[in-house]
Amino acid sequence: MIRNLFAAALLAALAAGLLTAAIQHFRVTPLILHAETFEGEGGHSHGTEAVAAEHEHAEGTPAHTHDAAAIEEWAPQDGFERTAYTTLATVLAAAGFALVMGAISMFANIPITFANGFLWGIAGFVTFSLAPAYGLPPELPGMPAADLVARQVWWTGTALATGAACLLLAKTRASWAFAVAIALVVVPHIVGAPVAPDEPSAVPAHLATEFAAITLGTALVFWLVLGTVFGKLNDVFAARSATVPTGAIA
Repeated sequence: MIRNLFAAALLAALAAGLLTAAIQHFRVTPLILHAETFEGEGGHSHGTEAVAAEHEHAEGTPAHTHDAAAIEEWAPQDGFERTAYTTLATVLAAAGFALVMGAISMFANIPITFANGFLWGIAGFVTFSLAPAYGLPPELPGMPAADLVARQVWWTGTALATGAACLLLAKTRASWAFAVAIALVVVPHIVGAPVAPDEPSAVPAHLATEFAAITLGTALVFWLVLGTVFGKLNDVFAARSATVPTGAIA
C-alpha cells in the first residue's frame, strides 16, 4: 500500500507540476518580467554622498572595492534556463505537497480516491494558497514586503491551522467540530499577517492585482489536478494489487 501511495503521489505530482509550469510560463512569468522593469524606480535611493564616500580612501590605505558582478546573486538567464529551473522547482514542490497529502491520508485513515480527490484538492488549495493569501497576497518584484521570517512564521501557522480545520471537518460533523474549525481558520487572521512597510512602489496596481488573481487561479488548477490524479492513480494501483495473487510478482 505504501509503495502504491508513493508511486501515485510522484506521478500525480509530475502531472500537476508540468501543467502548472506551463500555465506559469505563459501567464505568470510575463507578469514577473514586466514587474522587474519597475524595480528600483520607487524604492530606496542612494544619494551622491554615499556614492562619493564609497570611493574615498586615505592615501596609502588599500582601496576596499566591491565588484558588482562578483557580489551579485546568481539567477538563471531569461529564456530556456529560467523556464527549466522554474519547471523543476514546480515539479519538486508538487512532489513535496503530494507526499504530505499521502502522509495525512495514512495518518487520518482517509484514503485518497477518484471520488474524493477533488475534495482533497480543494482542501489543499484552501490550506496552502487561499487562506495564507488572505493576509499575504502574492507579491511581485519591486513591491514592499514585510520581514521574511515574520511572513514565513505567519504563513506556516495559518496553513497548519487551516489544514487542521479541514482535517477535523473531514473526520467528524459534530457541532463542536464546526466551532473549533471556524476558530482555527479565523484566529491567524485576527492575529494578523505582518504588515509591509509603507514605501512607494513603481509597480502599477493593476499589475499587482492581475498577478494575485492569476497566481491563485493557477494554484487552484494545481491542487485540483494533484488531488484528482492522485485519487485516480490510487484507485488504479489498488485494483491492480487486488488482482495480483498473493506471492506473485506484480
